[in-house]
Amino acid sequence: MKKTSFILILVTTLFASCDKNDDYPSPGDPQIEVDFLKSAGDSASIIGTVNQFRTLLGDSLNTTPAKTSGRREVNWDGVPANLTNNNDFPLDFFNNTDPAGPNGRKRGLVYLPVSPIRIDSSSFVEIDASYETQFSPFSRKRAVISANSNITEIVFKVPGTETDASVKGFGLIFSDVDSDKSTYVEYYDGAKLLGQFYAPTRNDNGGFSFLGARFPDDKITKVRITAGSGALAAGYKDVSDGGDRDLVVYDDFFYDEPLPLN
Repeated sequence: MKKTSFILILVTTLFASCDKNDDYPSPGDPQIEVDFLKSAGDSASIIGTVNQFRTLLGDSLNTTPAKTSGRREVNWDGVPANLTNNNDFPLDFFNNTDPAGPNGRKRGLVYLPVSPIRIDSSSFVEIDASYETQFSPFSRKRAVISANSNITEIVFKVPGTETDASVKGFGLIFSDVDSDKSTYVEYYDGAKLLGQFYAPTRNDNGGFSFLGARFPDDKITKVRITAGSGALAAGYKDVSDGGDRDLVVYDDFFYDEPLPLN
């Protein structure tokens, strides 16, 4: 275990006897090895942990299809204006399968139809004016939510194809996590839960929370993100403003190259 200011790094074997209310591996296996990293603070505070997770995933950042190692990232900043500040974002936007389509959209990431996805560049003020100073995007200027929900589910494809795929690791950056255990990520291999991990709450040095997990001996086929204790909606304020919901948005994704299941 290595621990530094604002950074917690765990590289360990976790056991099924862990408390369900804490970070835990799958209760269906006696043990699962996992590399788990998390940190909270401003962008300068968390970037060291983010970069360490990038290294775990693979040091080459892939921008074209037909890769077998390295990593992918999504930061939303290239999403066109007509798909921003509305609920029209295509669930397969980052898995374009047209051979003539842009490589930048062939990243092997697909949302499941749990809820429409909203890419927002307005600090979500079109939902409620009180959100104007609530959230900060990590990579300016867009952030993301599931519209009408606080749940997001993601699966993976071989980039540029319809072929089902898996990854070893996945991480992301949240904005404005105020409450303990309001925000967490579940990692699945099919129907099997590999682990559930909680994002750290933000601190006085900034509003970002990073969480990433990598399972070196297992395959991640689906990721389920719970961002806060409720959805952003008109009339609902964050707990930091006297509301009854911890309202959370998210930004950059990090995952290793999706590879075919078989």
